[in-house]
Amino acid sequence: MNRWKVIMGSGRVASRWLVGLLSIVLAGLSGFAVLGSREQAEIVSQLASDSANTDAYQRTAYLVAWEMALIQASMREPDGEERRQLLSVYAQTQQAMIEMAAIDSEDPLLTAEIVREHQGLRPQILAYLKLLDQGDAEGAEERLEKVIEPIAMEIMNVVLDEQRHHLALHADQQAAGEAESQSLLLGSLLTFTVSLIALVLFGWSNRSHRRQVEDMAITDPLTRLPNRTAFARRAAQALADESGHRRRPGRARLGRPTVLVVNLDGFRDVNDQLGHQIGDLLLIRAGRRLQKAVRENDFVARLGADEFAVLLRDTDPTIGETIAARVTEAFEDPFVIDDVTIDLEVSVGAATAGPGEDVPTVLQHADTAMNLAKEQRLGFRRFSNTGTGDSNARLTLLGDLRRALDTGDEITLNYQPKIDIGTGELAGVEALARWQHPTKGPISPGTFIPVLEATTLIHRFTHQVLTEALTQVRTWLDLGHRVPVAVNISTRSLLDPAFPNLVASLLQQARVPGEQLCIEVTEHSIMTDPNTAIEALHRLRSLGVKTSIDDYGTGYSSMTYLRLLPLDELKIDRSFIKDLVTDTGSHALVASTVELGHNLGLAVVAEGIEDADTLSALHELGCDLAQGYHLARPMTADALTQRIHRPAAMVA
Repeated sequence: MNRWKVIMGSGRVASRWLVGLLSIVLAGLSGFAVLGSREQAEIVSQLASDSANTDAYQRTAYLVAWEMALIQASMREPDGEERRQLLSVYAQTQQAMIEMAAIDSEDPLLTAEIVREHQGLRPQILAYLKLLDQGDAEGAEERLEKVIEPIAMEIMNVVLDEQRHHLALHADQQAAGEAESQSLLLGSLLTFTVSLIALVLFGWSNRSHRRQVEDMAITDPLTRLPNRTAFARRAAQALADESGHRRRPGRARLGRPTVLVVNLDGFRDVNDQLGHQIGDLLLIRAGRRLQKAVRENDFVARLGADEFAVLLRDTDPTIGETIAARVTEAFEDPFVIDDVTIDLEVSVGAATAGPGEDVPTVLQHADTAMNLAKEQRLGFRRFSNTGTGDSNARLTLLGDLRRALDTGDEITLNYQPKIDIGTGELAGVEALARWQHPTKGPISPGTFIPVLEATTLIHRFTHQVLTEALTQVRTWLDLGHRVPVAVNISTRSLLDPAFPNLVASLLQQARVPGEQLCIEVTEHSIMTDPNTAIEALHRLRSLGVKTSIDDYGTGYSSMTYLRLLPLDELKIDRSFIKDLVTDTGSHALVASTVELGHNLGLAVVAEGIEDADTLSALHELGCDLAQGYHLARPMTADALTQRIHRPAAMVA
């Protein structure tokens, strides 16, 4: 018995020693793992830093090469696309070099010198482009070969050397990281307990990662709102619940799902003018403001770009209008981002799910209503089946317009004379588009012009109208008649950076002096993007082209912009002219507009003259030009030519 006790006692002691030994071993392995993990973390951090340096030099090298290629291409084609891209790519290259210098702590003096050298290259590039603009190809080539290329090649060589150097460092660090990983792997396999712990941790990590991936799949990464996928799931569940309620009437009813689609009006302009960083911050804050505007149980999601959606459940059939009003009111206050104040409005479309409708159908209906609200500047629009018919009709009309532009013979021009009120002589004409549809007959410009303006087809239409108008001016010039023509230009065309170049090219092709063309634009076109519009008008004026504000008085341009605009003419809208004789308010407005135009050195045109009394009143007010049915209706070019040959018949 005593011997057994001794044996048992010895076993307990051995067990304690074994437990102690295992504890020491596990503690040692844990310490080894901690130290190894720390070293691994340092290596990973260094690898990330080296990778950033390498990426920065690779991006810089690419941009430097691209920049040089654009410089050389500008010599071959001074008016080519590469020339227009050059200064933008130069700016990207300079920014890449600055970022490279900021993250490269190994060679700060060298990277700073590269930045300074490239910064000094800008004046040389500008001088080079100026020589090209002046047609001095020999001088431009000399500057390219003797100044620009040596500096660019020196920068390129330095960047490539540094890139190779950092690639080598990165490779060494990567090898060291792999060796350390191998060491850690061997240490981890020494004990079953450590392996078991690792497996448990891996399982937990895997589940956590899976949950994270699932969350990412239904979350917008920028705003952290649910995305389109999450919205579709929630809406599908709402539709299923509503269908289940109809099958089980005893359940509490939440109401048919209503979807709001919310679009941020003018967001594209924010991105273009203030940059994507401000645009992203604006989207984040807009999402937060939208969440605060709706009720706690309403589901808000970002569908993409500048569109959000709200899912509503309520027995009130007007809940869409109620929440839309709250959303609209929430966006009345401006956003302030980085000391920049941004006024943003929203267009909201609503659609309530009908029997048998699925999620894509309801979303499409709400989106259709939103687009109508945006086009008509209503702020809010609820979907109706008649709207679907209108949309289908617009799509059909758009297809017919595309075919008409392809054939080139359905859309023609009529010309309405503009008469000098003082002398009664022809002062010019306005070109008016007419569409003779092969099966539907004449289609009003008020019907097809808005459809064109909503698409890029407006550019083809503008090209065709300008071409035909200038060709006719050339014909009249060949007959000995100087008849200036005015052409209405849409907002899209005016704000297109290529538009002034198009006008210059068409003037040259038609051999028409610039002063024989007048471009008419509305106040709305200018105020959509004043800076771009003013620049475009200045470029047109440099061609000798005259410019006119059409429908003056119906927009919202300020006196400041009116003073800054390079204009030749104000055209008073017909809504003020029709009651000129009978309404003292209209008479006062027209009189003040005539005086304002003359004080600014502009000719003043009145349109919509329907009777002799109105024409006489305009003459007394000192208005310069007039057009309207009382004077002459729009007519074909041949009919107008015949009237020119018979001056007495000019005024109808």
